[in-house]
Amino acid sequence: MKKSEDEELREAIELMFYAYRDFTAEPDAILADYGFGRAHHRVIYFVGRNPGMTVRQLLDILKITKQSLARVLRQLIDEGFVKQLQDENDGRRRLHYLCDKGLRLENLLTVRQGRRIKSAYAAADPDAIKGFRRILRGMINEGDRERVSGDN
Repeated sequence: MKKSEDEELREAIELMFYAYRDFTAEPDAILADYGFGRAHHRVIYFVGRNPGMTVRQLLDILKITKQSLARVLRQLIDEGFVKQLQDENDGRRRLHYLCDKGLRLENLLTVRQGRRIKSAYAAADPDAIKGFRRILRGMINEGDRERVSGDN
């Protein structure tokens, strides 16, 4: 018996909920040891991936309020995970980089999440992986798709 489109979509939503729960569980536990949450993780990840990011660039990616970002960024700077430097070309802008401590935490979190993805990829064929990546890309708001490298 063939599943209805509604049932297929509900199944996909449920898979996303479970996958996200498990994808974030281990990093959440590690972050909790530092008194950090998912917003800290995202800042650490994106600053590590894009050294020299400005607050504006972080806000554009994270889609959080400036106040929320300021609180998270201040804590990461104060605790030595992120450093903020003045832009030599525009003294009003602050550029953000991971400190050694931030690099170590970012690597720890990314390695853990990477293992989960690598394990899932190992159970799939190359076409399934390409399809999965196309689906994820399709779920990203159109204006942000160019931010992510990979298959179009």
